[in-house]
Amino acid sequence: MKINEIERLAIKRAEGKIAFYTHLAIYIFVNIFLFIVWYFVSRGFPWFIFSLFGWGIGLLTHFIHTFSSTFVDRIVKKEYEKLKK
Repeated sequence: MKINEIERLAIKRAEGKIAFYTHLAIYIFVNIFLFIVWYFVSRGFPWFIFSLFGWGIGLLTHFIHTFSSTFVDRIVKKEYEKLKK
């Protein structure tokens, strides 16, 4: 890979991680807000769990998409080192 390609890949990965952490922060704040609304308004059925689990599944897929390339790169590097010996 050329330096420009590596730099572009690094920028793309960094932007992906920033997007994930932003998504995570919004998820936490919104679900805390929904819990507070539930706690002070109704305290009946915990309806906020629909957002918690539904959005949580989306967040999990975002996590897997963002960090799987790093995981795959580590495995490839290990295999490369084994084959090089």
